[in-house]
Amino acid sequence: MTGDTRTSLRRRLRQARRALSPAQQHQASRKLYRQLAQHPLFLRSRHIAFYLANDGEIDPALLMAHARQLGKQCYLPVISGWPADRMHFQQILPGQHWVTNRFGIREPRVCRSRQVRPWRLSMVLMPLVGFDTEGNRLGMGGGFYDRTFAYRRWRPRWRGAKLVGLAHSCQKVSALPIASWDIPLDGIISDTERLIFSVPR
Repeated sequence: MTGDTRTSLRRRLRQARRALSPAQQHQASRKLYRQLAQHPLFLRSRHIAFYLANDGEIDPALLMAHARQLGKQCYLPVISGWPADRMHFQQILPGQHWVTNRFGIREPRVCRSRQVRPWRLSMVLMPLVGFDTEGNRLGMGGGFYDRTFAYRRWRPRWRGAKLVGLAHSCQKVSALPIASWDIPLDGIISDTERLIFSVPR
């Protein structure tokens, strides 16, 4: 399918998640928590990357708070560093200082000593715009996650972090148009279902 198809689909699905009321967003966040908080993949992961919800994305804040209570190391994406097309994962600690990146999204102030290689993470919880039942993800179009985890294409036996997409159920489609650079997910969790495509190590 064409890039125009991906663009129009992205626009429609973003509108769907933004149309959710604050009460619906809160309820979805709680359901997401119940879907994942006791899953073995989450419980055995020690280094977990999260994200700060934006643009109607389902909010993993309850999961992140729970992970910190369990003593897990929590990370957030940072794109304010160099090079400008790369994303890094930085550990968040008490007293964290924040900045707003060029997309208007809050992120930790760059601190190289707190950043970790993506394959050193146990699990990465990532936002998505759309998903299907085959583990395909449609992102915002910037390609940050695809570039960060591109090593999975040329080193398939060395997969590193488990990639789990988080979404509202309204973002599910029957099939997504796939591009050659798209990195498939190991699992997708929505407020209504849990799809795991690979067995946790």
